[in-house]
Amino acid sequence: MSRTLIKDLRDNIGNEVTISGWVSVRRNQGKMVFFDFRDATGTIQGVVLPASSAMEEAKTLRTEYVVSVTGEVVKRGEKNVQQGKENGDLELRIEGIVTLNTSETPPFDVTSDTSVVGEETRLEYRYLDLRSERMQKNIRMRSEFVRRVREFLFRKSFTEIETPLLTESTPEGSRDFVVPSRLHPGSFYALPQAPQQYKQLLMVGGFEKYFQIARAMRDEDLRADRGFEHSQVDIEMSFVEENDVMDLVEEMMIEVSEAMGFTVKDTPFPRFTYAKAMAKFGADKFDLRTEEERARGILAYAWVYRFPFFEKTDEGTWTFTHNPFSKAIDEHAPLLLKGEKIGEILTGQYDLVCNGYETGGGSIREHKPEYLKSVYKIMGYTEYEIEERVGHMLKAFTYGAPPHGGIALGIERILMTLTGEKYLREVQAFPMTRGGQTAVMKAPKPLTKEQLLELGISVTKAGKKA
Repeated sequence: MSRTLIKDLRDNIGNEVTISGWVSVRRNQGKMVFFDFRDATGTIQGVVLPASSAMEEAKTLRTEYVVSVTGEVVKRGEKNVQQGKENGDLELRIEGIVTLNTSETPPFDVTSDTSVVGEETRLEYRYLDLRSERMQKNIRMRSEFVRRVREFLFRKSFTEIETPLLTESTPEGSRDFVVPSRLHPGSFYALPQAPQQYKQLLMVGGFEKYFQIARAMRDEDLRADRGFEHSQVDIEMSFVEENDVMDLVEEMMIEVSEAMGFTVKDTPFPRFTYAKAMAKFGADKFDLRTEEERARGILAYAWVYRFPFFEKTDEGTWTFTHNPFSKAIDEHAPLLLKGEKIGEILTGQYDLVCNGYETGGGSIREHKPEYLKSVYKIMGYTEYEIEERVGHMLKAFTYGAPPHGGIALGIERILMTLTGEKYLREVQAFPMTRGGQTAVMKAPKPLTKEQLLELGISVTKAGKKA
């Protein structure tokens, strides 16, 4: 289909062009019919004059019809310029219209701010919501951010590697989403909460600099800035210390943010130990901006580091605060190995904070099996349980595992800071509802009897045991 993009019409003044897109606005003034048309690149007003051969077709058009329109691009007279409107000084004088598809009346106006529309309606008709100017901007900004991150990391000699989506269920962190195995009845895969173990194994495999735009699935309570699914810039590096990872990420975020037109408040990023952050802000995530800087959309990045390795559970046992694969700081490594002064052990963990959100977290990893084993012993695991949970990691670390560390940056949370949105769903194309239902499609829902039989699964009503 031959077409001219609306963004290129200014280069075609005086020429006849054909554009394709949607009808945003239709105004029938009897002898003349005016339209606002849009495509993915912009909007333009078109007019069908009384003598135009397109008049009959023009009278049939309604908002959200998909059309191909042919006409001459003309410069408006000075008195007719629409100030403040995109292409307000241009007009398309229409001579031909082809209706490519009709449309029912949408349940809400996609040319307005759809954030005021009810969540259920917006997500049921998400494909219409995505036509709105705000959602188009947010999703395209997400794409630009990911592209610039990729370009930066490729320049730094990183290799992009995909890791499996079907993996082993582990008891750490959030609840897993599990997938039944047809070939192994009664056994289950888990969807990854993060590519943590695989990216460490890639360091054992000698790749040294890895990244991927990774999908992560966690069955945790839903919040404004947390969903069942999210994407992260996943990075791992060999032969590095804490500052190496932090310096690389800082350079990347400054370059990417400024290239996208944003202003970073402080460079280099301020750094706070966890103890100092808690004493100063009462939290390990905080907003360093003034009210005026908030209004201007300034980005205030900061690092928080040197977290406690362990914390007490409600049952009085020990668990990790961030990641069991983290490495204790050098001066506390003997305490870890002996299981002494557990509450005082600090780890090489670091979080990237921006505008009140935790936007990334990582650590220097443990690469020696005896220390990783000590972590699990402190948490109360038996020798058998340790072997069942992380035996493969312990084995891998006996084959010359290099010192390594990395970070995962949450793409949605970063986009929330860039766009100023308050909800994660505003920067995802097809997010979940607050109740955990998928957008547009109807999931979760029961499987058929045939599917359950094939998988060897029986289902009982909630609250009842089989």
